[in-house]
Amino acid sequence: MSTLAPHAAPDGTIQLAVVKVRHFKLPVTLAIVTVLLGVLYLIAPRSGVSTFLLGDASSALLPRGEVAVPTAPTAWITLAFLVALTLWAFWDAWGYRRTQVWLPILFAFLAMFSFLTWAGAGGLVPVTGLLFGAVSLSVPLVFGALGGVIGERAGVVNVAIEGQFLLGAFSAAILASITGNPFVGLVGAMIGGVLVAFLLGAFGIKYLVDQVIVGVVLNVLVTGLTGFLYGVLLVPNAALLNTPTRFSRWEIPLLGDIPVIGPILFNQTFIVYLMYLTVAAVAWGLYRTRWGLRVRAVGEHPQAADTVGIRVNATRFWNVSLAGAIAGIGGAYFTLVSVPAFAKEMTAGLGFIALAAVIFGRWDPIRATLAALLFGFATNLQNLLTVLKTPIPSEFMLMLPYVVTILAVAGFAGQIRAPAADGKHYIKE
Repeated sequence: MSTLAPHAAPDGTIQLAVVKVRHFKLPVTLAIVTVLLGVLYLIAPRSGVSTFLLGDASSALLPRGEVAVPTAPTAWITLAFLVALTLWAFWDAWGYRRTQVWLPILFAFLAMFSFLTWAGAGGLVPVTGLLFGAVSLSVPLVFGALGGVIGERAGVVNVAIEGQFLLGAFSAAILASITGNPFVGLVGAMIGGVLVAFLLGAFGIKYLVDQVIVGVVLNVLVTGLTGFLYGVLLVPNAALLNTPTRFSRWEIPLLGDIPVIGPILFNQTFIVYLMYLTVAAVAWGLYRTRWGLRVRAVGEHPQAADTVGIRVNATRFWNVSLAGAIAGIGGAYFTLVSVPAFAKEMTAGLGFIALAAVIFGRWDPIRATLAALLFGFATNLQNLLTVLKTPIPSEFMLMLPYVVTILAVAGFAGQIRAPAADGKHYIKE
C-alpha cells in the first residue's frame, strides 16, 4: 500500500512523495490460524467419515440431503489450500498490494469446512441446524451492532449497549407478562433502551463527561438495578411479572421451502424479520438520505456541520436515543424469543461483543451485521463441538466465541479508522 507524504525539495518547495507501507497483519493472522489447525490435526488425528446434513425432515425440496467425505484426507487437502491462500496474502503484502476481500472470506470458509470435517469424524454435522442456531444467536448482536454504528457515526461512543440489552430484556419481560402481548413487550424494550441512551447522551453530550466512563458506569448501574428488581419484584411474583408471552415462528410461504437457506432465514420470529428490515433501513438511510448525511457529518467534522446550520449536539442526542431503541429490540429477543423469562445478567456480556462487531465492521451497518453473524456462528459452534464430543477441552469451548472476537478485531479487521470526532465533545464557540 502507498500513501502521499509531504517532502521538502532542494529548492525549498514542498512536494508530495509516495511512501509505500507493507501491512502484514492479515497474512500473519492467516498463518496463525493455519498453523493452529495443522497442529490440531497432528496431535489429535481423527479418521473415518464426516457426514454433513444439508436438509431436514421438514424440507420439501431437500429432505435430509447428506454429503459424506473422508475425514483425514479432506481436512489435510483443505489445509493445503489454506497454506496457499496464506502465502498469497504474504505475497500481496510484500508487494505493497492490498489483499482482495475475497481471499479472507474464502480462507474463513475453507478453514471452517476443514475444522468441521475434523470435528465431525464418525458423526453428523447438521449444517442447517448449525446455521439456524447461528442466526438466532446473532439477532441481539445485530441490533446492538446497529445501535453502536449509529451512535458512533454520530460521534458518541456507545459502550452502554450491554445496559441497553439488559434493561430492554427486563422491560419486555414485565410488559409482555402483564399484557400477554409480545408486541407491547417489544415497545417496552425499546423504551428501556432509550432510557439508558438518554442518560448516556445527557452526561456524555450535555455535561461533557467521558463517554466511555459513562457507558461503563451505566452498564454497572443497570446490572445492579435489574438484579435488585429481579430479586424483590420478579421472583416473588413470577407468575404475574416474569412469564412473558413469546413470539412464535412465522414461516414465509415458498421462501421457507428453499433448500438449506429457507428454514434458516424464512422460518423465524417477528423480531428476526424486523432485523432484516432494520439492517436494510439503516444501511440505506446512512448513505442515501439527508438524515444519514447529517449523522456522518457530526461524527466526522462537527465544526463544518455547525457552519451549515446543523445542530451538532442535538443531532447526536437524538441519534443516540435512536441507537438505544434499536439496541433495546436486541434485549427483547432474550425474553420474548430465546428464554421465556428474565434472569439476572442474562445478556452475559453480549453487549461488548456487539461493540466488537462495530469495530470489526468498520462502523458500517452491513459489515457490522456480518461480524455479528460471525460471532453468533462461533457461539453456536461451541455447542455443536460439545455434542460431537471432540477432544478439545471444554474450557476452550467456552472461550471460543471470545477467541474468534479477538482474532477478528485484531487480525482480520485490517487497518481501521473510527469516525474522526468519535468520542470527542463539541462545544459551540
